Amino acid sequence: MTQSQELRRPDAATLLVAGAFIAIGIRHFTHPEPFDRIVPPGLQDLPVVGMTPRQATLISGAAEIAGGLGMLHPATRPAARSGLLALLAAVYPANIHMALNAKDYRPLPEWVSWARLPLQPVIGWGVWRAGRQRR
Repeated sequence: MTQSQELRRPDAATLLVAGAFIAIGIRHFTHPEPFDRIVPPGLQDLPVVGMTPRQATLISGAAEIAGGLGMLHPATRPAARSGLLALLAAVYPANIHMALNAKDYRPLPEWVSWARLPLQPVIGWGVWRAGRQRR
């Protein structure tokens, strides 16, 4: 295999990241209610954002699908990496909201809500690693 063929083919880590984001993005459309529930309540009151929880769910789901698909091609991988990292930062307040209000998300155990907080930077690191240019 030539070096240029290696650059075109995503490695296992990139495929894992891409597949995970595509799958969870699709879930935002097929089962939006859990995602709607964790949107922080003040989001629709922000002057620039001003969106409903369902709109936030669908936009973030579309961004996850687009980012996952973008990770599959070397030409779009750097932009997809940046976009997914920005998305992870943008949805972090929803994870904080969920942890602080864990009792509202039963039957999900409270520890799961708190475990998501340190997991998010680990996912970001995975996106960063999978999306870097390889020579």
